[in-house]
Amino acid sequence: MATRIDSHQHFWRPARGDYAWLRADVPALAPLVRDFMPQDLVPLLKAHDVVQTVLVQAADSEAETGFMLELATGHEAIGGVVGWVDLAKPDAAASLERMARHPKFKGVRPMLQDLPDDDWIARMPHRDAVQALVQLGLRFDALVKPRHLAPLLRFLKDWPQLPVVIDHAAKPPVGAHDGEAFAQWRNDIAAIAALPQVCCKFSGLWGEAPPSTHGRIDAAVSAVRPVWEHLVECFGPARLMWGSDWPVLTLAGDYAGWIAVSQAFITQLSAGEQTQVWRGTAQRFYDLQPA
Repeated sequence: MATRIDSHQHFWRPARGDYAWLRADVPALAPLVRDFMPQDLVPLLKAHDVVQTVLVQAADSEAETGFMLELATGHEAIGGVVGWVDLAKPDAAASLERMARHPKFKGVRPMLQDLPDDDWIARMPHRDAVQALVQLGLRFDALVKPRHLAPLLRFLKDWPQLPVVIDHAAKPPVGAHDGEAFAQWRNDIAAIAALPQVCCKFSGLWGEAPPSTHGRIDAAVSAVRPVWEHLVECFGPARLMWGSDWPVLTLAGDYAGWIAVSQAFITQLSAGEQTQVWRGTAQRFYDLQPA
């Protein structure tokens, strides 16, 4: 069994009150409106030989970052935390410096997919804030959809020293591989992958697939395969990292199911390449200390 690092998972406690997107009145999201905490995930990690995780923000507040760092302090399995800072604010650099004092703070993730301005990333981040990310050795998780890839490319070209990872492969139209939108995603991802500072997470894709694939491993494999093939061609195993996107994953399948879907592709690689995708890329990108 391969030892794994889950490069993308969440914990939340809705009563904290800052998860604006987590709405019980949206039927598709209602199953997620409950506590998801370490005691819920740890048994799954042990069952599948996942030795570490990267805990990623789910609220646009610095308070949630503090909440996650507290969890990371108390749980060895959390190897790193990706938090949130408003990079457009002049005092963002000071917030980053404060958070970076915690050894498990690894970077930030603006919730770009939820912002009304698709060009926000190319225009709004304060230069001092981005410079602080670089100087502090932090990383940038890009939570984007295909429409954000062109402005993200402009940002990336301005900051070649900043390590960036594309979350969930930018959420392509999984299962619609013959359409114009998928062709545009292919072109834009290839342009971004040409920049050596960029990695990509193989995560969150079952949730982007048609509902007819949910809970069906074979159907999910068929839907996701064209995405995987393009990602491997563009990034190579050394810049791809596996992640679960748990508990959002539970809307489409379960932890064991997503590992099975992923194994259908990753086991076609050489042994060394499999190690990169399952754990090596994440460990190197986030500078995770061995568990």
